[in-house]
Amino acid sequence: MTESRIALEAYTLRDFLKTPADIAKTFKRVREIGYEAVELAGLGSIDARELKTILDGEGLVACSTHTSFLDMKEKTQEVIETHQIWGCKHLAPGSMPKEYQTGADGYKTFAQEATAVAKLLAEGGLTWSYHNHDFEFQKFGDKIGMDILMSESDPKLFNMELDTYWVQAGGGEPTAWILKSKGRIPFLHLKDMTTIDRKPVMAEIGEGNLNWPGILSAAKEAGVEWYVVEQDVCQTDPFECIATSFKNIQAMGLR
Repeated sequence: MTESRIALEAYTLRDFLKTPADIAKTFKRVREIGYEAVELAGLGSIDARELKTILDGEGLVACSTHTSFLDMKEKTQEVIETHQIWGCKHLAPGSMPKEYQTGADGYKTFAQEATAVAKLLAEGGLTWSYHNHDFEFQKFGDKIGMDILMSESDPKLFNMELDTYWVQAGGGEPTAWILKSKGRIPFLHLKDMTTIDRKPVMAEIGEGNLNWPGILSAAKEAGVEWYVVEQDVCQTDPFECIATSFKNIQAMGLR
Protein backbone atom coordinates (compact mmCIF):
# COMPACT_ATOMS: atom_id res chain seq x y z
CA MET A 1 0.00 0.00 0.00
CA THR A 2 1.30 3.42 -0.92
CA GLU A 3 2.11 5.97 1.76
CA SER A 4 1.16 8.78 -0.62
CA ARG A 5 -2.18 10.46 -0.01
CA ILE A 6 -2.40 11.95 -3.52
CA ALA A 7 -4.47 10.10 -6.12
CA LEU A 8 -5.56 10.78 -9.68
CA GLU A 9 -9.21 10.58 -10.72
CA ALA A 10 -8.86 8.48 -13.86
CA TYR A 11 -11.89 10.18 -15.43
CA THR A 12 -9.54 13.06 -16.27
CA LEU A 13 -7.88 10.76 -18.83
CA ARG A 14 -11.03 8.99 -20.03
CA ASP A 15 -10.19 9.62 -23.70
CA PHE A 16 -7.03 7.56 -23.21
CA LEU A 17 -8.66 4.63 -21.38
CA LYS A 18 -10.80 3.02 -24.08
CA THR A 19 -9.19 -0.42 -24.35
CA PRO A 20 -7.08 -2.63 -22.05
CA ALA A 21 -4.00 -1.66 -24.07
CA ASP A 22 -4.88 2.02 -23.69
CA ILE A 23 -5.36 1.58 -19.95
CA ALA A 24 -1.98 -0.10 -19.52
CA LYS A 25 -0.20 2.58 -21.56
CA THR A 26 -1.97 5.44 -19.79
CA PHE A 27 -1.47 4.11 -16.27
CA LYS A 28 2.22 3.69 -17.05
CA ARG A 29 2.40 7.41 -17.87
CA VAL A 30 0.42 8.26 -14.73
CA ARG A 31 2.91 6.39 -12.58
CA GLU A 32 5.86 8.03 -14.37
CA ILE A 33 4.41 11.46 -13.50
CA GLY A 34 4.54 10.44 -9.85
CA TYR A 35 1.06 9.32 -8.86
CA GLU A 36 0.91 6.14 -6.79
CA ALA A 37 -2.87 5.84 -6.56
CA VAL A 38 -5.88 6.23 -8.82
CA GLU A 39 -9.62 6.51 -8.40
CA LEU A 40 -11.13 4.33 -11.09
CA ALA A 41 -13.66 5.97 -13.40
CA GLY A 42 -14.09 6.54 -17.11
CA LEU A 43 -12.47 3.25 -18.13
CA GLY A 44 -13.53 1.24 -21.14
CA SER A 45 -14.51 -2.41 -20.84
CA ILE A 46 -11.87 -4.51 -19.09
CA ASP A 47 -11.90 -7.65 -16.95
CA ALA A 48 -11.47 -6.87 -13.26
CA ARG A 49 -8.53 -9.24 -12.88
CA GLU A 50 -6.79 -7.87 -15.95
CA LEU A 51 -7.15 -4.37 -14.54
CA LYS A 52 -5.70 -5.54 -11.24
CA THR A 53 -2.72 -7.00 -13.10
CA ILE A 54 -2.15 -3.68 -14.87
CA LEU A 55 -2.37 -1.72 -11.63
CA ASP A 56 0.05 -4.03 -9.85
CA GLY A 57 2.42 -4.00 -12.81
CA GLU A 58 2.63 -0.22 -12.79
CA GLY A 59 2.82 0.07 -9.01
CA LEU A 60 -0.55 1.79 -8.69
CA VAL A 61 -3.16 1.39 -5.95
CA ALA A 62 -6.89 1.69 -6.62
CA CYS A 63 -7.87 3.83 -3.64
CA SER A 64 -11.49 4.30 -4.73
CA THR A 65 -13.91 4.04 -7.62
CA HIS A 66 -16.83 5.91 -9.09
CA THR A 67 -19.51 3.27 -9.46
CA SER A 68 -23.04 3.52 -10.79
CA PHE A 69 -25.55 3.95 -7.98
CA LEU A 70 -27.89 1.60 -9.86
CA ASP A 71 -25.20 -1.08 -9.84
CA MET A 72 -24.66 -0.52 -6.13
CA LYS A 73 -28.38 -1.11 -5.55
CA GLU A 74 -29.03 -3.96 -7.96
CA LYS A 75 -25.64 -5.69 -8.18
CA THR A 76 -24.42 -5.14 -4.63
CA GLN A 77 -22.59 -8.44 -4.20
CA GLU A 78 -20.98 -8.20 -7.63
CA VAL A 79 -19.76 -4.69 -6.81
CA ILE A 80 -18.32 -5.91 -3.51
CA GLU A 81 -16.54 -8.84 -5.15
CA THR A 82 -15.08 -6.68 -7.90
CA HIS A 83 -13.69 -4.21 -5.38
CA GLN A 84 -12.21 -7.09 -3.42
CA ILE A 85 -10.34 -8.20 -6.55
CA TRP A 86 -8.87 -4.71 -6.84
CA GLY A 87 -8.09 -4.47 -3.14
CA CYS A 88 -10.18 -1.30 -3.13
CA LYS A 89 -12.25 -0.41 -0.07
CA HIS A 90 -13.92 2.83 -1.14
CA LEU A 91 -16.49 3.81 -3.73
CA ALA A 92 -18.75 6.70 -4.64
CA PRO A 93 -21.40 7.40 -7.26
CA GLY A 94 -20.23 9.94 -9.80
CA SER A 95 -23.40 11.92 -9.18
CA MET A 96 -26.93 11.66 -7.82
CA PRO A 97 -29.18 10.00 -10.42
CA LYS A 98 -31.47 12.52 -12.10
CA GLU A 99 -34.65 10.86 -10.86
CA TYR A 100 -33.82 12.08 -7.34
CA GLN A 101 -33.08 15.64 -8.42
CA THR A 102 -36.72 16.63 -8.11
CA GLY A 103 -36.64 18.82 -5.02
CA ALA A 104 -36.32 18.44 -1.27
CA ASP A 105 -38.28 15.16 -1.17
CA GLY A 106 -36.08 13.65 -3.88
CA TYR A 107 -32.93 14.57 -1.99
CA LYS A 108 -34.36 13.12 1.21
CA THR A 109 -35.29 9.88 -0.55
CA PHE A 110 -31.83 9.58 -2.06
CA ALA A 111 -30.13 10.21 1.29
CA GLN A 112 -32.17 7.47 2.92
CA GLU A 113 -31.83 4.96 0.07
CA ALA A 114 -28.10 5.63 -0.23
CA THR A 115 -27.67 5.05 3.50
CA ALA A 116 -29.35 1.66 3.13
CA VAL A 117 -27.12 0.77 0.18
CA ALA A 118 -24.04 2.00 2.05
CA LYS A 119 -24.96 -0.31 4.94
CA LEU A 120 -24.99 -3.33 2.64
CA LEU A 121 -21.69 -2.28 1.10
CA ALA A 122 -20.19 -1.76 4.56
CA GLU A 123 -21.08 -5.34 5.42
CA GLY A 124 -18.88 -6.29 2.47
CA GLY A 125 -16.01 -4.14 3.73
CA LEU A 126 -16.59 -1.05 1.59
CA THR A 127 -16.89 2.61 2.56
CA TRP A 128 -19.40 4.76 0.64
CA SER A 129 -19.04 8.46 -0.15
CA TYR A 130 -21.03 11.01 -2.14
CA HIS A 131 -19.38 13.10 -4.85
CA ASN A 132 -21.08 16.46 -5.41
CA HIS A 133 -21.43 18.79 -8.36
CA ASP A 134 -22.93 22.29 -8.27
CA PHE A 135 -26.63 21.44 -8.46
CA GLU A 136 -26.71 20.20 -4.85
CA PHE A 137 -26.28 23.80 -3.69
CA GLN A 138 -29.69 24.83 -4.95
CA LYS A 139 -32.00 26.01 -2.18
CA PHE A 140 -35.33 24.33 -1.51
CA GLY A 141 -37.17 26.65 0.83
CA ASP A 142 -34.71 27.38 3.60
CA LYS A 143 -32.50 24.34 2.98
CA ILE A 144 -29.66 23.70 0.54
CA GLY A 145 -29.68 20.33 -1.19
CA MET A 146 -26.36 19.39 0.40
CA ASP A 147 -27.78 20.07 3.84
CA ILE A 148 -30.66 17.71 3.12
CA LEU A 149 -28.27 14.98 2.02
CA MET A 150 -26.19 15.35 5.14
CA SER A 151 -29.03 15.66 7.63
CA GLU A 152 -31.22 12.88 6.21
CA SER A 153 -28.42 10.29 6.02
CA ASP A 154 -26.47 8.31 8.59
CA PRO A 155 -23.09 10.06 9.07
CA LYS A 156 -21.52 6.72 9.94
CA LEU A 157 -22.39 5.36 6.50
CA PHE A 158 -23.01 8.31 4.18
CA ASN A 159 -19.64 10.00 3.74
CA MET A 160 -18.72 12.96 1.56
CA GLU A 161 -16.30 13.22 -1.35
CA LEU A 162 -16.45 16.97 -1.73
CA ASP A 163 -15.21 18.53 -4.96
CA THR A 164 -13.55 21.90 -4.42
CA TYR A 165 -14.41 23.29 -7.86
CA TRP A 166 -18.04 22.23 -7.82
CA VAL A 167 -18.60 23.55 -4.30
CA GLN A 168 -17.30 26.94 -5.46
CA ALA A 169 -19.32 26.77 -8.69
CA GLY A 170 -22.45 26.10 -6.66
CA GLY A 171 -21.90 29.23 -4.61
CA GLY A 172 -20.47 27.45 -1.59
CA GLU A 173 -17.18 28.05 0.16
CA PRO A 174 -14.96 24.94 -0.03
CA THR A 175 -13.22 25.45 3.30
CA ALA A 176 -16.51 25.85 5.17
CA TRP A 177 -18.04 22.75 3.58
CA ILE A 178 -14.95 20.67 4.27
CA LEU A 179 -15.14 21.61 7.95
CA LYS A 180 -18.88 20.98 7.95
CA SER A 181 -18.11 17.44 6.76
CA LYS A 182 -15.57 16.79 9.50
CA GLY A 183 -15.39 13.13 10.44
CA ARG A 184 -17.22 11.97 7.32
CA ILE A 185 -14.95 13.12 4.47
CA PRO A 186 -12.34 10.46 3.69
CA PHE A 187 -11.90 11.79 0.14
CA LEU A 188 -11.51 15.29 -1.27
CA HIS A 189 -11.57 16.06 -5.00
CA LEU A 190 -9.12 18.77 -5.95
CA LYS A 191 -9.53 21.00 -8.96
CA ASP A 192 -8.99 24.73 -9.29
CA MET A 193 -11.13 27.46 -10.84
CA THR A 194 -10.13 30.39 -13.03
CA THR A 195 -11.90 32.49 -15.66
CA ILE A 196 -11.55 32.71 -19.43
CA ASP A 197 -13.59 35.28 -21.34
CA ARG A 198 -15.43 36.04 -18.09
CA LYS A 199 -16.59 32.44 -17.69
CA PRO A 200 -15.47 30.05 -14.92
CA VAL A 201 -13.35 27.14 -16.12
CA MET A 202 -11.48 24.30 -14.47
CA ALA A 203 -7.78 24.76 -13.90
CA GLU A 204 -4.81 22.83 -12.59
CA ILE A 205 -4.36 22.97 -8.83
CA GLY A 206 -2.55 26.16 -7.90
CA GLU A 207 -3.18 27.76 -11.29
CA GLY A 208 -6.56 29.25 -10.42
CA ASN A 209 -8.13 31.28 -7.66
CA LEU A 210 -9.18 28.83 -4.96
CA ASN A 211 -7.84 29.29 -1.44
CA TRP A 212 -5.52 26.29 -1.26
CA PRO A 213 -3.88 27.08 2.08
CA GLY A 214 -7.33 27.30 3.63
CA ILE A 215 -8.61 24.22 1.81
CA LEU A 216 -5.67 22.03 2.82
CA SER A 217 -5.73 23.26 6.40
CA ALA A 218 -9.46 22.52 6.66
CA ALA A 219 -8.95 19.11 5.03
CA LYS A 220 -6.36 18.18 7.62
CA GLU A 221 -8.67 19.24 10.45
CA ALA A 222 -11.62 17.40 8.90
CA GLY A 223 -9.70 14.12 8.63
CA VAL A 224 -9.35 13.80 4.85
CA GLU A 225 -7.45 10.63 3.98
CA TRP A 226 -7.09 10.93 0.20
CA TYR A 227 -6.60 13.99 -2.00
CA VAL A 228 -7.87 13.16 -5.48
CA VAL A 229 -6.71 15.30 -8.41
CA GLU A 230 -9.34 15.69 -11.10
CA GLN A 231 -9.91 18.00 -14.04
CA ASP A 232 -13.02 17.15 -16.03
CA VAL A 233 -12.05 19.59 -18.80
CA CYS A 234 -8.43 20.47 -19.54
CA GLN A 235 -7.43 23.59 -21.45
CA THR A 236 -4.20 21.90 -22.60
CA ASP A 237 -2.95 18.32 -22.88
CA PRO A 238 -4.53 16.28 -20.05
CA PHE A 239 -1.20 14.66 -19.16
CA GLU A 240 0.37 18.10 -18.80
CA CYS A 241 -2.56 19.13 -16.62
CA ILE A 242 -2.22 16.24 -14.21
CA ALA A 243 1.56 16.73 -14.07
CA THR A 244 1.17 20.41 -13.21
CA SER A 245 -1.41 19.64 -10.52
CA PHE A 246 0.80 16.93 -9.03
CA LYS A 247 3.83 19.21 -8.93
CA ASN A 248 1.90 22.10 -7.42
CA ILE A 249 0.10 20.04 -4.79
CA GLN A 250 3.38 18.54 -3.66
CA ALA A 251 4.87 22.02 -3.45
CA MET A 252 2.04 22.85 -1.04
CA GLY A 253 3.29 20.14 1.28
CA LEU A 254 1.17 17.09 0.36
CA ARG A 255 2.83 13.77 -0.27
